[in-house]
Amino acid sequence: MSDPQYDVAIIGGGHNGLTCAAYLAGAGLRVIVLEKNDVVGGAAMTEEFHPGFRNSVASYTVSLLNPKVIADLELDKFGLKILERPAANFWPIDAKRGLLMPYGLANRQRAIAEFSPRDAERLPAYDAALERAARILRDLVLRTPPNAGGGIIELIKAAGLGRRFWGLSIEDQRLLLDLFTKSAADFLACWFESEFVQGAFAFDGIVGAYASPYTPGTAYVLLHHCFGEVNGKSGVWGHAVGGMGAITQAMCASARARGAEVLTGAAVAQVAVKDGRAIGVVLQSGEEIRARVVAANVPPKLLFRDLVPENAIAPELRSRFTGMKTGSGTFRMNVALSELPDFLCRPGKHPQPHHGSGIIIGPTISYLERAYLDARLYGWSREPVVEMLIPTTLDPTLAPPGKHVASLFVQHVAPHLPDGRSWDEAKDEFADVVIETVTRHAPNFRASIVARQVLSPLDLERRFGMVDGDIFHGQLSLDQLFSMRPVFGHADYRMPVPGLYLCGSGAHPGGGVTGVPGHNAAREILHDLRGWFGRR
Repeated sequence: MSDPQYDVAIIGGGHNGLTCAAYLAGAGLRVIVLEKNDVVGGAAMTEEFHPGFRNSVASYTVSLLNPKVIADLELDKFGLKILERPAANFWPIDAKRGLLMPYGLANRQRAIAEFSPRDAERLPAYDAALERAARILRDLVLRTPPNAGGGIIELIKAAGLGRRFWGLSIEDQRLLLDLFTKSAADFLACWFESEFVQGAFAFDGIVGAYASPYTPGTAYVLLHHCFGEVNGKSGVWGHAVGGMGAITQAMCASARARGAEVLTGAAVAQVAVKDGRAIGVVLQSGEEIRARVVAANVPPKLLFRDLVPENAIAPELRSRFTGMKTGSGTFRMNVALSELPDFLCRPGKHPQPHHGSGIIIGPTISYLERAYLDARLYGWSREPVVEMLIPTTLDPTLAPPGKHVASLFVQHVAPHLPDGRSWDEAKDEFADVVIETVTRHAPNFRASIVARQVLSPLDLERRFGMVDGDIFHGQLSLDQLFSMRPVFGHADYRMPVPGLYLCGSGAHPGGGVTGVPGHNAAREILHDLRGWFGRR
C-alpha cells in the first residue's frame, strides 16, 4: 500500500479547522483542509448580500477569540484588526427608558444606579466574582479534559485538576458550583434586585442555549460568554474590520504560509476506514485523499450520522454521538439600512455610542422566559429576543457612504416547527416579526431596510453543517461539558475510530469563535503522530 499523501486531512475550513491546520503545518506536518463551500470560514465568513452591502453571515462579533491563538498564528501579520465597541450593550425598555452599559466599573455603576442604587453597590463584587471564575475557565479551556477509561495518565490529569479545584478558597468553590449547576435567573437573583439589571445580565445565559433562563446550567452559559477579551482588555467586545471573514481569511493565510493546503468546493462524502482505522476521506466527487489521520471540524452528530461508516463503531456508541442534544434556538438576519435606527428612548439618527454597542431587545428575565415558552409552543417567539449590531458604525467599508448594515441575532426559535411546517415556508413570516419587534423601539427601522438576508436554523444547517442550526455543534448543557463533551469517554479529541479526531466546537470547550478546540486537537494529534507532548 502506498504512503498516504498527507499526515492530516481536516474536514471543514471553519475557524477551528484552519486553526488546527496552522498549528499542525507549523510543526512540519503535511496538512490539507477540505471545505465544502467556495469560501473558507464556515460560519465566520463575510459576504455581499446586497450590491454594495457586506456583512458577517452567521457569527457576528469578537471577544472569545483566544489571545494565544491570535499570537501563535500571527493573525495581525495577516491583516486581522479588531476594533472595540464604544459601549458594551444597550437595552431599550420603553419610550422613555433604556439601559446603556458602558465600559468601566464606575460608568457601569452609574448606569445601573438609575434602576437600583443597591444593585450598583453590588456590581463590583459581582464583577470580581465573575472575573475570578473566568480566570479559572481561561486556564481550563486550553487543557485536554480527563478522559474516562483512559488509564493512569488520565487519572493523574484528573487528580491534578482536582487539586486545583480544592486549592481554591471555599468562596470560590461555592461560586464555581453555583455557576456550573444553577440557572442564570437563580444565580443573578442572589446578586441583583432590579428586573432590568437581572434581565441584562441574563441575556448571556440564554444565547445559543434554547433554554429558559430558569434552566439549570444556564449560569454556565452566562460565564462562557464572559471569559473573552479584545486587545488584552477583559470583558470587552469588538468588531473585526472587514467582518468575521477577516478572522478566517487571516487564519487561512497563516495556515498556507506554514505549508498547509486549503481546498474549497471539496465536500467530504465519507471518512475512509480500513481495518478499523481512519485512513483518509472520500470526496463527493469520488476522489479519495489518503492521510495518516483525519480531523473533523464538523458537529459530532453530523460526523457519525453522515460521514463515518455505519459499521465502524458499535451501534450503542454511535447512538450516543447522534443523540447529542442540538438546537441553539437561533435565527440570523442581515439587513441593509438607509439610515441608523432612531430609538424612542435615545432619539437621533446620527451615530451615538448605543448604535455601536450590542443592542438587545429582551429587557427582563420574564421577557426571556416568555420568548422561550413561545418557541416551544408555537415554533417561534411572538416577542423574540433580538441582539442587533451595526458594524458600519465602526467599519464603514461594509456599506456605501452614509448607509449601514446590521446583524440581527435572534432567540428563540424551534429547530423544527410544529405540524411538520418547514422553515423554508415560514422564515420570512418570522423575519417580519423580528423587524416589527425592533420597529416598536425604533419607529424608522422597518422603512429604512433596503434589503435583508434571512437564515433559519435549516439554512444554518444546509450552509454550514450546523445540525438543527446549533451554533455550538451541541448544546452547552451540564451533560455535554468538559469530560462529557461530546460523549463521556471521548473528551480528549480522539474519536472511537483510531486515527479520527474532533477539532470543532462539538469538543471541549464548546462554541463561539475561539479557535481553542482546533488548538487543543492539534496538540493531541501532534502528541500521537510525533510523540510531541507539548503543553497539556
